[in-house]
Amino acid sequence: MSDRSRPSRRRSRRVVIASLTAVLAGGAAAGAAWGTTTAAHASSGLRTCTVSDLYVSMGRKEGAAGSLYWPIRFTNTSTARCTLRGYPGVSVLDTAHRGIGPSAARTGEPHSTVTLAPAHSVSAVIRTTNGPIGGPCLTTGTYLRVYPPASRTPVLVPAQWTICSHTFQVGPVTAEGTI
Repeated sequence: MSDRSRPSRRRSRRVVIASLTAVLAGGAAAGAAWGTTTAAHASSGLRTCTVSDLYVSMGRKEGAAGSLYWPIRFTNTSTARCTLRGYPGVSVLDTAHRGIGPSAARTGEPHSTVTLAPAHSVSAVIRTTNGPIGGPCLTTGTYLRVYPPASRTPVLVPAQWTICSHTFQVGPVTAEGTI
């Protein structure tokens, strides 16, 4: 198994990120947004975030109106600002890293460039139905293979996810993390 196909091993950085976040929250940066979204940043010369800049993790699953939503968080672990724009690629894998069902379809929502300051996070939300509502559920996966926007390098994130009713969508990366 190559290093790039292993689950993200940046868990030790969580402590650093949490500490840095606590310091920022108590200082002059209190109340600042975790990520900013503007078209002007695209021309500011900031570089695109790479897999080595990011810790990819899962937020909290939530259900509403027959759907199940789960944010994928992208946290900047580098010491410099970088940008993300668009949709991540997402697919469900079993324990042997084989695909289960189709990759997530894009929602088609408009998107803009999101600037990620060090130790800050943005999200993209995945969605399926909350059970077999018009179609069967597939086998529950063990990992999500996530390609950050503009990246050809995936990150494997441990995540139990079941695609149901032929529905698997992903929204764009946003500071709000909505779909």
